[in-house]
Amino acid sequence: MQNGTSRADCAALAASIKEWGRALGFQAVGISDTDLGEAEARLLAWLARGNHGEMDYMAKHGAKRSRPDELLPGTLRVISLRMNYYPPGAIDAWAALQDGSRAFISRYALGRDYHKVLRGRMEKLAGKIRAEIGDFSYRVFTDSAPVLEVELASKARLGWRGKHTLLLSREHGSWFFLGEIYTDLPLPPDVPESDRCGSCVRCIEACPTRAIIAPYQLDARRCISYLTIELKGGIPVELRPLIGNRIYGCDDCQMVCPWNRFAHNSAEADFAVRHGLDDVALSDLFAWDEATFKEKLAGSAIYRIGHEQWLRNIAVALGNAPRSAEAAAALQTRLQDASYLVREHVDWALQRQRRK
Repeated sequence: MQNGTSRADCAALAASIKEWGRALGFQAVGISDTDLGEAEARLLAWLARGNHGEMDYMAKHGAKRSRPDELLPGTLRVISLRMNYYPPGAIDAWAALQDGSRAFISRYALGRDYHKVLRGRMEKLAGKIRAEIGDFSYRVFTDSAPVLEVELASKARLGWRGKHTLLLSREHGSWFFLGEIYTDLPLPPDVPESDRCGSCVRCIEACPTRAIIAPYQLDARRCISYLTIELKGGIPVELRPLIGNRIYGCDDCQMVCPWNRFAHNSAEADFAVRHGLDDVALSDLFAWDEATFKEKLAGSAIYRIGHEQWLRNIAVALGNAPRSAEAAAALQTRLQDASYLVREHVDWALQRQRRK
């Protein structure tokens, strides 16, 4: 598709792209331009406040995150795609949270890692486009590069940014993954959807650590997802009791959102629960050695945090668990762990158990 192609041809191609995307398992496909000037200002202010914590990669890429043309020269449009991930058959999320002796893992991480699934489908979509029009410039992203995916998806009419900073959809709530295809195709952009959060503040009130410091503003340094996944060192002592039994991520702000009444379970087999991770005792997971961790979690998003961080997170959850001989015994098995990080969190957890 070269310069001079008619608007009608571009519109027809856009319609086909959306149809092909849905046939490949995406629930929604939209198209946006690349003007992220307002989002860039918000990003720079967020970074200036230090709200990104130790996520240095958020700052080091500079303007590439908000200027798609600097990431892929020649980019004119971004095709945004949405795929549901909520695993069918998973134990009720509230039930998992309420039993402090059992582990809570964010619903998106109960199955296989989503990166390969989405990337593979988007490459297939790009192949269909190529078969239709010939070679064109593109690059696919799945949370794998400096991309403002929520901003782009909002512009592409896949939803709006909720007060918890995640994308919300009237039809599917927020239990979905996002992916993007940067391209030089002059496709007609979609009209963004308006914000529909209204006066609701349930997500802000539900955050265990008060990480949502204002509507649409998140201080990652307090967010449980950041603390259990991105933070590599010790978890701040004052925040440990607030983490509860959440050992990988946190879904509270999504669980209370009224729009998730309309969410749908995923039809993707890769996102189904693996190894019973939706309903498992903390003490059982704490007993995993590194070989077991690698074997069980190969192909999982959890794998990337590593065994040491896994044990750190579970130690905190065991400290928060109801006082029991089982929790204390599990913790005592790691008192002499080779990792100082693990030992320090085990010591804290044992002291907390004894004070109950």
